[in-house]
Amino acid sequence: MREVSLREFRTRGAKALDQVPAGETVLLAGQQGPAYFLVPVQGDAALQDRELRRAMAKASLREGWRRAEALGVPALAVVEEEIATVRRARQSRKRK
Repeated sequence: MREVSLREFRTRGAKALDQVPAGETVLLAGQQGPAYFLVPVQGDAALQDRELRRAMAKASLREGWRRAEALGVPALAVVEEEIATVRRARQSRKRK
């Protein structure tokens, strides 16, 4: 994986990416650290999009469990509370 600064990517764009071997992932980093991944598309873009979204959702879920554990809250309780919040929001929209 190659790292390219956000500034370089904004100013030089394609030239900055020309130095990256084909098929390699690029990490765009700013002053506050890593910001974005540029992932090359290989094959079916729709399938890769679904897989990437699934991986991001799993990572988000793991991060939520980690934060809940750090706070001493059982992970299942956090999930149940989130479900309850979404259900309440849906019910309030139906009533309107």
